[in-house]
Amino acid sequence: MKNLNLISESQCFGGKIGFYSHAATTCNGEMRFAVYQPPQVTQKPVPVLYFLSGLTCTEENFIVKAGALSWAAEYGLMLVAPDTSPRNTGIAGEDEESDFGTGAGFYVDATTEPWCQHYQMYSYVVRELPALITENFPTQPENQGIFGHSMGGHGALVCAMRNPQLYKSVSAFAPIVAPMRCPWGQKAFSRYLGNDQAAWSAYDASELVKQLGYHSQILIDQGTADKFLATQLLPEVFAQACAEVNQPLNLRYQSGYDHSYYFISSFIADHLRHHAIALLA
Repeated sequence: MKNLNLISESQCFGGKIGFYSHAATTCNGEMRFAVYQPPQVTQKPVPVLYFLSGLTCTEENFIVKAGALSWAAEYGLMLVAPDTSPRNTGIAGEDEESDFGTGAGFYVDATTEPWCQHYQMYSYVVRELPALITENFPTQPENQGIFGHSMGGHGALVCAMRNPQLYKSVSAFAPIVAPMRCPWGQKAFSRYLGNDQAAWSAYDASELVKQLGYHSQILIDQGTADKFLATQLLPEVFAQACAEVNQPLNLRYQSGYDHSYYFISSFIADHLRHHAIALLA
C-alpha cells in the first residue's frame, strides 16, 4: 500500500476490518483511520461511506460499538472512519479539555495560531483522506456518502452541503446542527477560527442549508432522552432552516434514547440502508 501503514487487520462478516496510520500533509503529522472492506471487494470496486465520530472518540469507537459492519457487508459498502483530530502535536494544552483540542477537531480548518498548523480536519476529510482511500482500496470514488454522530454529525452535514458533488448521501445521529448557537460550537469556533462570525457560518449546518441546500433528503435521528438535546444539539433550529428553503429532511425523534452508541446501534441499519439506496442506484 502506498503511503500507508497497516496497524492491525481482522476478518469480519466475510470482509476485513483494518486500522491504518499515515503521515498526513494537511494535518502535518500522523493520522489514523479504520477501513472495513466488505466481501464484495474481491469481485469489484464498491461505494465508500465515511463516518465521522464525536467528541473524545478515535477511529475505533464506531467500528467496535455501532453494529455497522454486518450491514456494510450485506449492502457491499466500504466504511471509512477517521480519527477525530490530530494527536501528539506538541501544542500546549491540547489534551486538557474533552471538548477542545485532542479528540475535538470539529471538522474545521483552523485559522488561528497555533491550531492552524495541525488542525485542518475539514480538508483532511474532504480531500486528503478520500484521495488516499481511492489510491489504496477498490472503491467507486464517484459513489461516496458521509454520516456521523454529534460533533461528527455536524462535520458530515457541513462536508456534504459544501461538497454536494462529492457526496451522494448524508445522514447524522444527534448532530450539533447549530454550533454558532451552542456552547460546544462557540468554544471551538472562537479558538479555532477566531472571532469572525462569517468564518463560523461556513461550518454551521443551519446556516449552510439556507445558503446552499443539499440535493437529496437528509436523514437525522435524535434521541429524546439525550442530555445534550436542549443545550448543544438544537435540531429544531436546523428543522426550521430546512423548512424555510424547502430542503427535504427526515428528522426522527426516537423516544427514550440517549446520546450513546446504544442509540446509534439501534438505528444504524436504517442509516446504512439510506446510504445504500443512494450509492447503489
